[in-house]
Amino acid sequence: MRFVPSGRSLIATFGLVVAIGVAYWVAYATPIFAVQKVDVRGAPPDISRQVTRATRDLVGRSLVAIDATQVEGELRALPAVAGVSVDRAFPDTLVVRVAPERPVAVIRRGRSAWLATGAGKIIREIQTGTERGLPRLWLARGTTVHVGGQVPAGMISATRALAGAHAAGLGGRVKGIRTTGDEMTLVLRSGTEIRLGRPADVGLKLVIARRVLGLVDGGVAYVDVSVPQRPVAG
Repeated sequence: MRFVPSGRSLIATFGLVVAIGVAYWVAYATPIFAVQKVDVRGAPPDISRQVTRATRDLVGRSLVAIDATQVEGELRALPAVAGVSVDRAFPDTLVVRVAPERPVAVIRRGRSAWLATGAGKIIREIQTGTERGLPRLWLARGTTVHVGGQVPAGMISATRALAGAHAAGLGGRVKGIRTTGDEMTLVLRSGTEIRLGRPADVGLKLVIARRVLGLVDGGVAYVDVSVPQRPVAG
């Protein structure tokens, strides 16, 4: 009998449950915790503006009522967003942390230009003549391009190689890329060629090429890493 709760404890427990329910309803259905600001972090200004536009309908809604998972899914649909997390900062701020996509090339078609990632994703259109630090990849006239889509399948190996160059610390030194049949060559701004051969083990080949370039101090016409176990410079 000693373990049977008393009437007083039952009433106290019921009152606590009711109080919690009322507090949640107040937070959910009243403007006490209404969103007054969406704080976008980690994104450059242009992407920050896109995220702000995409979340403007959340202003005025209760922080408690917002489905963070749903908001994250909607923001990941933005072409320039690689990853995102949404957190609540009570009493009135929604914090959105953004990992932007990183472009590795400018895709050109006639007088039009777009930025593309290493995976071949088109993330936004740009003015021609801008983003001069990125190599150019050219499309035939009439090729369909849309933001959020992919470059043609035959160009994916090139964008992946350019992403590999960034990972190997060569990204800013690459001027362009040339393909002949199934052979691929990166052309550096110094004029030196990095001959990759077939587009396999590209990351390893580029790491080796960077080490070779460091040894020869850039004074070579080419570095051939098509057989990564036997690099050749000349």
